Amino acid sequence: MANVVIIGAGLIPCGKHLHRSIVDMGAEVSLMALKDAGIKPTMVEAGFFGNILGGRLFSDFTIGQHIFWEVGINKVPVLNIENACTSGSSGIYLAYNMIAAGQIDVAIVAGVEKMNVPEMGLVDSGRSEPDTLMGLVAPATFGIRARRHMEEFGTTLEQLALVSVKNRKHAVHNPNAQFRKPVSIEQVLQAPMVADPLTRLQCSPIADGAAAVILCSAKLAKKIGRGVNIESIILASGNYENPQDLLRWETVQRTARLAYEKAGIGPQDLDVAECHDAFSITEILEYEGLGFCEPGEGGRFIEEGHSTIGGRLPVNPSGGLLSRGHPVGASGILQVVEIVTQLRGEAGARQVEGAKTGLTQNMGGDKAADVRACLVSILSV
Repeated sequence: MANVVIIGAGLIPCGKHLHRSIVDMGAEVSLMALKDAGIKPTMVEAGFFGNILGGRLFSDFTIGQHIFWEVGINKVPVLNIENACTSGSSGIYLAYNMIAAGQIDVAIVAGVEKMNVPEMGLVDSGRSEPDTLMGLVAPATFGIRARRHMEEFGTTLEQLALVSVKNRKHAVHNPNAQFRKPVSIEQVLQAPMVADPLTRLQCSPIADGAAAVILCSAKLAKKIGRGVNIESIILASGNYENPQDLLRWETVQRTARLAYEKAGIGPQDLDVAECHDAFSITEILEYEGLGFCEPGEGGRFIEEGHSTIGGRLPVNPSGGLLSRGHPVGASGILQVVEIVTQLRGEAGARQVEGAKTGLTQNMGGDKAADVRACLVSILSV
């Protein structure tokens, strides 16, 4: 298996891009990634495109082919991927494996989502799923988890709110984040209730957004002279066993364990992480599932400042989904772009000092039972 390296990255700020098309946004970030990598479009041998809503809301299909054609990439295999919130990062997984297998040397992965449209409502688990039919849209299922965590481990409302406070503090220094104004614990707790105990400021906002990365073989990266190594990348799906433990995500634990084993490191070796903070409780559960702390200790982990820039393991220096926004098809790639930026030492005021090894964790399709897809990647320089 060949080693795989990320040599280029591009993104546009998350927010409202009301007058831009998916193709327009995707073409821009693809060109940015190509320029950052210093390669020509004709060098790309495969393309992967992550998106969830394009076909459903805009009746637009084979979007990846349209995007890559705009930037001069054609006559190569192009795959369009829908894998819930892991759609974009699943594209990175596929590109990684194609390069590692020696089939190609260079691939591009882009993810785009337009969510600021009248048709967009609260995300659910699928129109035919029992939890959706019962009215358990995504905020409700996570509200249940939050209450259960409070009951079993003594997690407080203030600790939950600290996730939003911390991530907004980080986002102040991220020009690509949608919300960059600091908030206090009191403001978070007094915000309108969405699904008890989660207020609006504890739920990731919808956003239009796009990001892209260029992957290549280590041999080619050496010639180019720059890059961030992919030490491991693991994609897994949920087990759907009943009853489920709502507080111990077996899928996250299993995926993280495999990623650590393949990279030959443990959570104690990480310098920085981007995790899927769709809700405040999600980040706390992921501290535990990823091995940053013991089960039940997530509330104390953030309260003691361990996940803040300057702490033991800064988490979501970008501001995370809670502040940057959650353009679902692009979110996993946005995480990778942030870690690449951190490991290059190019993150400016939000730079984690001395960052050499980083982790991204992206999940999608949560049901009342378990996650449908979870992807963990470990990157290093």
